[in-house]
Amino acid sequence: MPTKVLIVEDEPEFMRRFSNAVLNDPALSLGASVSTGRAGIAMLDLQTPDVLLVDLGLPDMDGVAVIAHAARHHPACDVLVVTMFADDDHVVASIEAGASGYLLKDASAERIVASIHELRAGGAPISPGIARRVLERFRTRSAMGARTMPAAAPEPSPLTPRESELLRMIAKGFTFETIGSLLDISPHTVVAHVKKIYRKLAVHSRSEAVYEAGQLGLL
Repeated sequence: MPTKVLIVEDEPEFMRRFSNAVLNDPALSLGASVSTGRAGIAMLDLQTPDVLLVDLGLPDMDGVAVIAHAARHHPACDVLVVTMFADDDHVVASIEAGASGYLLKDASAERIVASIHELRAGGAPISPGIARRVLERFRTRSAMGARTMPAAAPEPSPLTPRESELLRMIAKGFTFETIGSLLDISPHTVVAHVKKIYRKLAVHSRSEAVYEAGQLGLL
């Protein structure tokens, strides 16, 4: 079955050019060509085309509203925007509303027909200049998001507060006896804490413990 196309375009010259492009391709059929958004919505509901080719500057409503109606009520219908508007706001609004392709009106009839086939094949045809703008906008938003993203919370320390305190004393070169005296605990208790520190840090000596703690930001 040929691909049924609905054209919504208010300028007679472009409507004629788009219609002829569809009619001249045996794999396509022209379901209807209308000049207002309301007529476009009515034809969408009446015949459910395979592809909606729509302008954005319609006399009675924004073409984005027609796109949104198609996406909401006829999700199997692919939407190709063909318009004079090349600004970011119109491009983004159209894509967010449900358009899968976006061409400028200076595109040739051959390009428009090829884009319709590309849409049906699962592609997303976009005029080169528009594609570049979309990419630049995406990169700018990504960069801004990266700058405003809060810093990741540091990993929680595997050591208890007492173990961290004891490790800092070890890093300063204090002996176990001195540490025990300063913390008012026995040397045996100091040794027990040290063994736990070694186990948690997967080390076997004071120097290794201090080095590993430094690498992990625990000192």
